Amino acid sequence: MEKDAKIFVAGHRGLVGSAIVRNLTKQGYSNIIVRTRQELDLLDATKVAEFFTTEKPEYVFLAAAKVGGIMANKTYPAEFIYQNLAIETNIIHNAYLNKVKKLLFLGSSCIYPKMAPQPIKEKYLSTGPLEPTNEAYAVAKIAGITMCQSYNKQYGTNFISVMPTNLYGPGDNFDLQNSHVLPAMLRKFHEAKQDNKPELAMWGTGSAKREFLHVDDLADACVFLMNTYDDSKIVNIGTGEDVSIKELAGKIQKLVGFTGTLAWDATKPDGTPRKWLDVSVLHGLGWHHTISLDEGLRTTYEWYVKNHS
Repeated sequence: MEKDAKIFVAGHRGLVGSAIVRNLTKQGYSNIIVRTRQELDLLDATKVAEFFTTEKPEYVFLAAAKVGGIMANKTYPAEFIYQNLAIETNIIHNAYLNKVKKLLFLGSSCIYPKMAPQPIKEKYLSTGPLEPTNEAYAVAKIAGITMCQSYNKQYGTNFISVMPTNLYGPGDNFDLQNSHVLPAMLRKFHEAKQDNKPELAMWGTGSAKREFLHVDDLADACVFLMNTYDDSKIVNIGTGEDVSIKELAGKIQKLVGFTGTLAWDATKPDGTPRKWLDVSVLHGLGWHHTISLDEGLRTTYEWYVKNHS
């Protein structure tokens, strides 16, 4: 990408989109286009078409999506599949119509089968049943990948797709009803400490293992791939390291300074037993993460205390 190229970051107020804008700005890109939901409803095909026709972006980061944790996915599956299909369909199709030079589509590691071999290689896509609790979201993301690949095949576009692992960082969603596990834990431990609770209830057994990538590392990988990668094959983005939910809880408990005990509720779902991405393709391309989990937890907690506490 040229430093003065017109770059549209869809979803710039979200966790991922805001990090991509930060990274682009830091690297000296000076012509970044953003629109709030009030300015441009990405669910509205007519409005999206008008935007692309008027603005003619050269590069597109498709970071806009409806996202949420286990409870949100179980409760609102129709919203997850409809909104994500609409957003990606509108943007990808109009990127093609308006001759966008390159588009990066952000998928999710939940596209892989629930019982995929570990670590999860890109080739494991569509080789088994999905995790039922977020199937609607995963199917929408798989459709986005297939759409990018189909447009590349039929129209010769340069649309790439990346699959990030579990993300966290500044700007995350800390709502206890629909956030992901890491930000929810940070808030629960912080509030339990403030309230001097002797015990904190935790979902599941804590045995499930997850990989966590700081969103600023993800943004750096996305800009790197936008500049270096031109292929329809999907690329995993992660750290190549995972941790059990119980271990994560221990790290956060120590960081926050909560001195009570933890009560694990085995009647609540653990979700997928393990999600650990094989990032050998990404490493082979020359990119590695730089933010450790301990460092990332510390800075994310500091951001939460400053902005929400």
